[in-house]
Amino acid sequence: MVSPRENDGALPRFSVAELNGAIANLLDRGFAPRFLLEATVSRPQLKKGHLWLTLTDGEASIQAVVWASQLQRLRFIPEEGDGVVVVGRLNLWVARASLSVQVLDIRPSLGAVLRQFERVRTLLEPEGLFAPERKRPLPPFPSRIALLTGAPSSALADMLRTARERWPATRLLVVPIPVQGSVEERIVQAIERIGSRAASLGLDALVLARGGGSREDLAVFDGERLARSLAACPVPVVCGLGHEDDTTIADLVADYRAATPTAAVVALLPDREATLSALRQGRWHLRQRLQLRLEAERRRLVEGRRQLQQWHPLRLLQQRRDWLSQQRRLLEALSPTHVLARGFALLRDGKGQIVRGVGSLGPDDTIRVDLIDGTVDARVTAIHPTSAPPVAPP
Repeated sequence: MVSPRENDGALPRFSVAELNGAIANLLDRGFAPRFLLEATVSRPQLKKGHLWLTLTDGEASIQAVVWASQLQRLRFIPEEGDGVVVVGRLNLWVARASLSVQVLDIRPSLGAVLRQFERVRTLLEPEGLFAPERKRPLPPFPSRIALLTGAPSSALADMLRTARERWPATRLLVVPIPVQGSVEERIVQAIERIGSRAASLGLDALVLARGGGSREDLAVFDGERLARSLAACPVPVVCGLGHEDDTTIADLVADYRAATPTAAVVALLPDREATLSALRQGRWHLRQRLQLRLEAERRRLVEGRRQLQQWHPLRLLQQRRDWLSQQRRLLEALSPTHVLARGFALLRDGKGQIVRGVGSLGPDDTIRVDLIDGTVDARVTAIHPTSAPPVAPP
């Protein structure tokens, strides 16, 4: 600690170095050791491995620096005009009394993230990348899917567990990717690499997932290049990013947006219990239909057998025989011989015509009498008409 020197006027006396040192001590003791600072980045420059930038809010500005050792740990590297939230502490360069903010961590601010989202959405929407008609249907029973997510991570563990429980027959290809910070290029490379080999790998779908985090943490999924790589992917894409209320550009481009990584797997893989129940129900319906069909065929065969029996030649011959026998009996019943056997006689005149009444005969006419056992020739000696009207012949 630098102590001021006393003089005759009782005022403290400093050298420039002592004054600057005293100010540095006051800052160290009287100001928060760490703080959050919301600002906009201006004029970022990389010098000797350190990142120098100006932080401003439009009314005031302050210099800031990210030392090289810290720069390697950052997940987000700001560019000109980016809105950021800085975790920092004050740093006073004693030699020049130059005050700056030493950046310990830096993240995009929510406002900047939303502006970036709107910028990319406005750019891509007219091209039809978000249109519902370009969304591809998900495969009903995928044989293999690729999971692009951070590894190891709780999101990956949940997805693997859910996949085992729902449909263990599907093979999973885990592709570890960074999911936060300025890593869009690495994610795009992973998607394009998997897409180019989708056919040879036998992939049916791709899942892009990241669990939890703030909306600022999901800013990497708002990139234009990432959106175009997802749109060009040869297999359907399912996105499960962040929480249910979070919507990124990647979600809008994807063929299916799931609320969470686990929901992405649920949407893509069938439920084996539900599928097994449906198969059992289908088997029962199939048996019912088969039994009904067999019963209908059995009835058809019985009817066919009955018809065959009805139209069998022997049966038809017997029916014809029965009909002829009936006709013979009818003829016998109507035959004159049958009448003669009952004691009647049949009279014929000299011309052989049947005598139907006395009006056709006269005295001394010769007639022939047909009896059951022969004929008799006779002569009419007398005619005795009756008073009853003649009966018309049949």
